[in-house]
Amino acid sequence: MLCGGKKSYFAAAVCIITLTSMVTLSYLRLQNLSHLPKIIQEGSRCKGKITNNTITALKDNRTFIISPYFDDRESKVTRVIGIVHHKEVKQLYCWFCCQPNGKIYVSKAKIDVHSDRFGFPYGATDIVCLEPENCDPTQVSIHQSPHGNIDQLPGFEIRNRKAETFAVDFTVCISAMFGNYNNVLQFIQSIEMYKILGVQKVVIYKNNCSHLMEKVLKFYVEEGTVEIIPWPINSHLKISSEWQFMQDGTHIGYYGQITALNDCIYRNMQRSKFVVLNDVDEIILPLKHPDWKTMMSSLQKQNPGTGVFLFENHIFPETMSTHMFNISSWNTVPGVNILQHVHREPDRKDVINPRKMIVDPRKVIQTSVHSVLRAYGNSVKVPMDVALVYHCRVPLQGNLPQGSLIKDTTLWRYNLSLIMNVNKVLSQTVL
Repeated sequence: MLCGGKKSYFAAAVCIITLTSMVTLSYLRLQNLSHLPKIIQEGSRCKGKITNNTITALKDNRTFIISPYFDDRESKVTRVIGIVHHKEVKQLYCWFCCQPNGKIYVSKAKIDVHSDRFGFPYGATDIVCLEPENCDPTQVSIHQSPHGNIDQLPGFEIRNRKAETFAVDFTVCISAMFGNYNNVLQFIQSIEMYKILGVQKVVIYKNNCSHLMEKVLKFYVEEGTVEIIPWPINSHLKISSEWQFMQDGTHIGYYGQITALNDCIYRNMQRSKFVVLNDVDEIILPLKHPDWKTMMSSLQKQNPGTGVFLFENHIFPETMSTHMFNISSWNTVPGVNILQHVHREPDRKDVINPRKMIVDPRKVIQTSVHSVLRAYGNSVKVPMDVALVYHCRVPLQGNLPQGSLIKDTTLWRYNLSLIMNVNKVLSQTVL
């Protein structure tokens, strides 16, 4: 016997390692078995009411469901995008009702709180459940227990069940619109720039905005450009407008921006070739190509297998203006005229500029704001001579003398189309 008698230290070490490995493998096997779906009821009808809310609180009030998505990239699972308390939520179960046989399966969830909570007690979370083998459920309920009555649980439609051909090439995800947002002119200019660059869809997670902004959103929704996802997160959690926890009793940062971005990626996984993750005051400007389609075609050829393209953010302070493009009819519209702001701040020593992204959504598992957390394939930092993020906002380097700013008129290449398109929108909404 290897472990018996007076054996060498080496043999003893081998014995311990072998036994430890056997115990670990047995534990992992049991863990995997515990997550397999189990039939708990047969012959019933799926009566659970499907909820249409964007954010649904479970009874524990520590778990908030956004939306479930079918995901078969590794195994056949339902991946539920949600928000949970990182310490207090220990167990969740997916309840699947399979038609037409009426079998109800319960599957123990793997609760994966994203690593980028930035100190807040709540964070974006993947609630992942194995699906029954012989069933393609169209809806799921989430519960804290494997016991109960499915008819009394809210049901959620499982999206992305059917593979689709791409409806659009580019979708921009904006999260989240809040603070009675009223920067109407810059919003219209951004949307029109996105369209010039090749965007067909803009998804906005809307908490609130001004009455005038509502009018503009209504126009773009009717046009088919904008899709509004209601985002009443402050009805459920104490919201911070900061990205980092300040020990102030708030629950989640920046209006749940990270959760919204992850939901937007999965929501558009089957319908958009690329998803663009940036704020509404940001525009990825190509320097070598006329639009995003030709730029991304070139970048993909140069970087085969890459699913994430990161573009460097540069601040164009709204405090520094030029007299060019001072269009009188725009002066009555609230907001910033980006055509007048073409001076960018220089890079700061020892400070890395954040980046925004264009991604292949089918290669992303989890994302943060400035990078992905988990993905298939590579991420590539796009050189600044290929493209940059034009970010028109209050300055970060407010004390810089004007002579230190760098004049960059790349945006003016689009001025004719942009002015014409903005005027058309304003004439139908604001003016």
